[in-house]
Amino acid sequence: MESSVVPEASVAPEPAAAPESSAVLPVVVDEVTVVEAPVVVAEPAAAVRKKRTLRVARPAPPASAIPVLEVEGLVKRFGQNTAVDHISLEVRTGSFFGVVGPNGAGKTTTLSIITGLLRPDEGRVRIHGIDAWADPLTAKRITGVLPDRLRLFDRLTGAQLLDYSGTLRGLDPRTVRARAADLVNAFGLEDAIDRLVADYSAGMTKKIALACAMIHSPRLLVLDEPFESVDPVSAANLTDILERYVAGGGTVVLSSHSMDLIERVCDSAAIVIAGRVLAQGALDEVRAGQTLEDRFVELAGGRKAAEGMEWLHSFSD
Repeated sequence: MESSVVPEASVAPEPAAAPESSAVLPVVVDEVTVVEAPVVVAEPAAAVRKKRTLRVARPAPPASAIPVLEVEGLVKRFGQNTAVDHISLEVRTGSFFGVVGPNGAGKTTTLSIITGLLRPDEGRVRIHGIDAWADPLTAKRITGVLPDRLRLFDRLTGAQLLDYSGTLRGLDPRTVRARAADLVNAFGLEDAIDRLVADYSAGMTKKIALACAMIHSPRLLVLDEPFESVDPVSAANLTDILERYVAGGGTVVLSSHSMDLIERVCDSAAIVIAGRVLAQGALDEVRAGQTLEDRFVELAGGRKAAEGMEWLHSFSD
């Protein structure tokens, strides 16, 4: 009798170790192919922040370009408070220059001194070689200003305000009418030009004020928070107008809290903190290999964690 042979049980080989690559591998179960979903691990916010790519900066004017604005050792005190502490700046012709800083840093005070709205305790301002305090009328003829806390003759219509601004700058009536028509079209104010400025929205008020600042074709535009309260569409339109102005040889100095805006439109910048300039120059030099926001936060003392506020999560009944 033949002995029966019992076949040895086949032992399934141990599964190979998963490769260390991030590729997704199919798994076969009862002839059905199932694809395992990759596990996504959220990265810490700090890591994400570090990975932000730097925006390509606009090329700054060459070092040979003539300075249109020279600020030397400005000091302004209000009682015991020193708002501007020996600030010096140099802005070259054809530059789009941004001034950034926290609230109370002295930005508005500095711009007010530059434009002749506030007298410094010390220091000098030269605009296109003209001493702004020894010869203020000549300096102001070549400067356009959009100040903080606008004060306009708002009982005039937009058309009347433009006419008044052009006439005040010494333009003849025909030139005023032609330039006003161009500005109204460029700023999209056609539907509002015959209404009182008092009835304008905050954004429209900014636009008519900027049009008034540009009507005499100044060499230098000094703008304090020009995009505050302006909607994104209008802001894009204003940016285009200012970029064309700079491309034609004009120079813009503007202050803003928007780091993204400064990186997007400016070729040079200054970081002002506690009344002092801590960094200035071409945008790439100021950023020092970081985004402008990260560089600004670093110079301002770094990000502060909100600790000791656990009560904020015990919501009121």
